[in-house]
Amino acid sequence: MKMNIDFWPKNPKANFKNTQMNITSVKTINYEQITMNNANKNKPKQTQSVVSLSSLGLLMENLFQTHRLSNLFLFFTFLRPGYNLAMQKWTIQKLLNWITEYLIGKGIDSPRLNAELLLSHILNLKRIELYTQFDKSVSKQQLDTLHDLVKRAGQNEPIAYLTGKTEFYSLQLTVSPDCMIPRPETELLVERAIEFLRARPVRNSITHKMTQKEKASNGARPGTQYICDLCTGCGCIAVAIARNFPNAHIIATDISAAALDIAAKNIEKNGLRGKITLLCGDLFEPIVPQLDVEGFDLIVCNPPYVSAPEYEKLDKNVKDYEPKEALYAGQDGLDIYRRIIEKVDEFLKPDAALMLELGYAQGLAVKDMLEKTGVFAEIRIEKDIHDNDRIVIAKRTLF
Repeated sequence: MKMNIDFWPKNPKANFKNTQMNITSVKTINYEQITMNNANKNKPKQTQSVVSLSSLGLLMENLFQTHRLSNLFLFFTFLRPGYNLAMQKWTIQKLLNWITEYLIGKGIDSPRLNAELLLSHILNLKRIELYTQFDKSVSKQQLDTLHDLVKRAGQNEPIAYLTGKTEFYSLQLTVSPDCMIPRPETELLVERAIEFLRARPVRNSITHKMTQKEKASNGARPGTQYICDLCTGCGCIAVAIARNFPNAHIIATDISAAALDIAAKNIEKNGLRGKITLLCGDLFEPIVPQLDVEGFDLIVCNPPYVSAPEYEKLDKNVKDYEPKEALYAGQDGLDIYRRIIEKVDEFLKPDAALMLELGYAQGLAVKDMLEKTGVFAEIRIEKDIHDNDRIVIAKRTLF
């Protein structure tokens, strides 16, 4: 039988035989008898063994290298090719523990969480149900599928791509390698966008006099508000805004047709057909002013912003699996910001706003670009919970 070397320990000498441990003598002493018969003598010596330092070092090395033990353990359990799964009772509890150990050995972040996500996906259970059904047996067919996913997870493939789904702003979204996986940090952009839309007042200005209906609503803006989501990817920002602000109509653009296919699935899954329009093209390029919309009340974007030096240092699970065009933005990471800010004035209504996600050290550079346009009356950088620059909010002048 051909052995699957991925799950076999790299050091074949780790068999712990007596000859390898080089134990030359073992002598056992009856402490109780000696103590009673020889009360005035020295305390008896403990069990004696002579172990060579080199062999002891080898033994300790193999004992404490977790990845070797976990690989060996899993190979002889459900990961072994040809293993008779039908003869074993594999419960959720056993699998959770073993997968966690395997992922720890592979150096994967959040191993327990990832084990839960993989198992809940295979068993079609909620994560909490894994713990309420600890003793439930897992079928051979499910184990065979799990085998492949665990192996790929150990090679740093993102769990969201393995399961085809992720959670964002309390919504479950479909994802694939054609789009970037939404990050929790982006939820701050969504939160501020919703706050802006809900609280956005109508004011008297040179170009607009408040109607009786607007005055009756205490200045709150009635009717549909138009939002543009650039670089939409899987549509996470657009979907989250539309689900939480019913008066939104969103035009979402992306240069990748494959990413828009995923966004379309998320729109359908969340019952938002007719609320979000998808256009394929580069930034503002597919939007026709006055035809698609007369102007936007809000423009949001989580653009690619990884610089050339940063891209080379990205974690393996990001660099090797997520689409480069959704991450990389030139030598300094600012290429997409420049192009958005250059055109944004053509697409914003008076007193509208632009909200952009930022790289952790890009706030001042992007703020400087926005100030030079002379378009915005207020520009504010907001930090995330890690005290890094996370979003910039730029509100346009009234007239």
